[in-house]
Amino acid sequence: MVEVKQIPPAGEPGTNGAAGHTKGSGQDESQPIAAPSGPVYQPRYAHIVGWGYHVPAKVITNQDLEQIVDTNDEWIRTRTGIAERHVAADPKETSVTLAVAAARKALEVADVPASKLDLIICSTTTPEYSFPATACLIQDALGAHNAGAFDLSAACSGFVYGLSMARGQILAGDAEYVLVIGTETLSRIVDWTDRETCILFGDGAGAVLVAASEVPGGILAVDLGSDGSGGDTLIVPAGGSAMPTSLETVSSGMHYIKMDGKAVFRFATRVMASATRKVLDRAGFTTDEVDLVVPHQANIRIIQNSVLNQLKIPADKVFVNLERYGNTSTASIPIALCEAIEAGKLKPGYKVVFVGFGAGLTWAACAIDWRTPVEKQSTDWWKSTRRQATYGAAAARSMWKRAVRWVYDVLPTDPEAPARDDGKEREKDKIPQEAPVKEPARSKEQG
Repeated sequence: MVEVKQIPPAGEPGTNGAAGHTKGSGQDESQPIAAPSGPVYQPRYAHIVGWGYHVPAKVITNQDLEQIVDTNDEWIRTRTGIAERHVAADPKETSVTLAVAAARKALEVADVPASKLDLIICSTTTPEYSFPATACLIQDALGAHNAGAFDLSAACSGFVYGLSMARGQILAGDAEYVLVIGTETLSRIVDWTDRETCILFGDGAGAVLVAASEVPGGILAVDLGSDGSGGDTLIVPAGGSAMPTSLETVSSGMHYIKMDGKAVFRFATRVMASATRKVLDRAGFTTDEVDLVVPHQANIRIIQNSVLNQLKIPADKVFVNLERYGNTSTASIPIALCEAIEAGKLKPGYKVVFVGFGAGLTWAACAIDWRTPVEKQSTDWWKSTRRQATYGAAAARSMWKRAVRWVYDVLPTDPEAPARDDGKEREKDKIPQEAPVKEPARSKEQG
């Protein structure tokens, strides 16, 4: 299991100085304060202790898009910074399968079995179904039989929203381990004839394991916001209760992403900078103290205009992998986090900011005092084999539960009644009908 390091900084946010006497009316300053009776409260902190990501194998380059729509590599690179994106070309690749692969890697890094998970939060704009929740299907695939699970919808801001929820559960004492996942198959809702949107989006999943700890640090502060008046600037119009699916909505392409690019750009450059300032202020950090910023990977010009130009944070402290993945929405920040760790951009003691924006319109930022070691641990073959066995057992358990439900469905309600499969209703099972009431004959005087 990954152990969070105790790194005593100068001036720990949220801690108090030495205490022994208090000043105030009616208090004898010469007498120490009596210790409160009852259990001693232990501060709790929420640390990221595991991380992992997974992307589909299929890659679509800008040159590939030149064969589909009226565009070219130079136009896409200069306006977005994107060179290629991964897409789920295999029908068997879905938001769940990508998420499960990323989640397993995160659990492996932390060396925590799925059975210890208390909660799974899945942020996605491309869920497996309207319901059940994608998180529930992930829970079943992982064998996390002790975990609650739910989906979170905040578009590209969703992953940081999920971290905020995980932090709240841990600080409240309601959870010890929370798995937060961002997963997307945006290629399935992109109009590949619309050059304004098809060049931007890619598929993938990223996951982190958030754990409770007594070590100060971790996720120190969050800032969440929304402006629903701009909801129509980035939207999938059809498929909900406002515009249910019909032949007309399908034929008119209303199930694809629609975006007002200029409006989204103006909004993003403003809120990315303001949310970062606000969350740093809440954490007690300054922009000069920030060691790493992991922004939502939507557009290189948005990152440049907000983080680099407005906040004056040097480019070497801002991690960008947009060129290889495009905009993977809720998965972009966790994927970038994993690659930043692989590139040696993150170390214990670093002050880190995640910041994003998305449809809704929404924005979110969090400040982290990172304490978890990031060195890659040597793989223990026995642990790896045992871990794979638990996933196999989880699949068998799921099949068994489905079989039991099927048996209960085909068994008759009355245990004494024989099962019938001829589709005909037996005479004794028919609902008796009351005999019609015979109307008495009327006399001539009654008419």
